[in-house]
Amino acid sequence: MESESGGAGNFHGAKGPHAEGSAGDGHRDEAAATLDALSADRHRLADRLAVPWALMAAFGALAAWWVGSAVTTTPGSGYEPPLAGWMTLPVALVIAHLVRRGTGIRFRALGARANGAMLAVLVACLLLFSVSLGAVSLGMAWLVGVMSLVAFGVTTWLSGVAYRSAVERVRRG
Repeated sequence: MESESGGAGNFHGAKGPHAEGSAGDGHRDEAAATLDALSADRHRLADRLAVPWALMAAFGALAAWWVGSAVTTTPGSGYEPPLAGWMTLPVALVIAHLVRRGTGIRFRALGARANGAMLAVLVACLLLFSVSLGAVSLGMAWLVGVMSLVAFGVTTWLSGVAYRSAVERVRRG
C-alpha cells in the first residue's frame, strides 16, 4: 500500500529506511543526543552517591540487637522466640526509608549482587542467632556478645556492598 507521498509505508516521503535527508534522521539524532545526556546524568548521579555508612551501621546495629536477643531466651522444650525477631522488619523498613530519603533515589531494582548481599546478611544472622542459642543452652552467654559484634560487622559491610551495587546499577541504567 502506497502513502500519498509515494513511498511504500513511509510517511516522510523517503523511499526506504535510510534515504538521505529524511525527517527521521533528525528525530533519530535528537533521540540519540537525549539518551547520551541521560546516560551522562546517571553517571554524574552515581559518582555523587556515597555510601551512607551511618545508616549501614544502623542495619548492623539492628542485626546485632536481634542476634543478641538470644541471651534472653531459654532454649529447649519451652523455647519461645524473642520479640526482637518480629520488631526487626519494621525497623529495617524505617532504615531503608531513611536511606531513600537521604539519597533521594528510589532503587527500583537492586541487581543480582545486591540481592545476593542481602541474602548473605539473612543467612549470616540466622547462623549467628543459632550459634547464640546454642551458647545460651550450654551456659556460655558471654559468647552471644561476640556473635552480636560479628553480626554488626558483617551486616554493616554487606549493607555497604548492596548499596554500592545498587548505585552501579543506577550508573548502567
